[in-house]
Amino acid sequence: MAFSADELRVLRRALAIALHPTPLPDEDVQDCLRLAGAVDEAVGEAGRLRAFLLADLVRYRNALPGSLSGYLELLQDALAGGYDPCPDDLAALRALRHRPAAAALLDRCQVLAERSVRARLAGRAARSVARVPRSRLLALPGGRAADSEPERPKTPAAPPRPAPPSKRPAPKPSEVFPPRRPVPPPQQRAAG
Repeated sequence: MAFSADELRVLRRALAIALHPTPLPDEDVQDCLRLAGAVDEAVGEAGRLRAFLLADLVRYRNALPGSLSGYLELLQDALAGGYDPCPDDLAALRALRHRPAAAALLDRCQVLAERSVRARLAGRAARSVARVPRSRLLALPGGRAADSEPERPKTPAAPPRPAPPSKRPAPKPSEVFPPRRPVPPPQQRAAG
């Protein structure tokens, strides 16, 4: 990030004020606010530029092997800007490792990727250790701790909950409506 001569003057004044706080005239406050706005705008622009360059890197990677020289150049620029190579980058470089420039870049990317993975794993381990609740270690009854700690009153156990009533399965249609049996026709009485 580069500052103009006026921005450097304002930045120098702001640092001096931070070291020796004194009441500020309105003009200095306005200058500091303008500088802060310019810095925010530059940071936002840098983020947009980084997103564009990474999208461009993906486009070049997808067009390999025809875009080999452009891809290697963009990847080197991205690595210089703090980019961690992704698995797709490593796979592309492995496919192109017969070229000396790609082989050298593959070695560099493997070291960076391994370092990145180790850092993420260390960060996860630190977060998981921080999240584990710490409980007091209690001695078994009858040990030294039994003499020093007063006995705690026992809380009555909660009454057991009644078991939910068992639900009878729904009857089958054949149980509700038994099949009809054929009814024999009425016998005719013989007159006689």
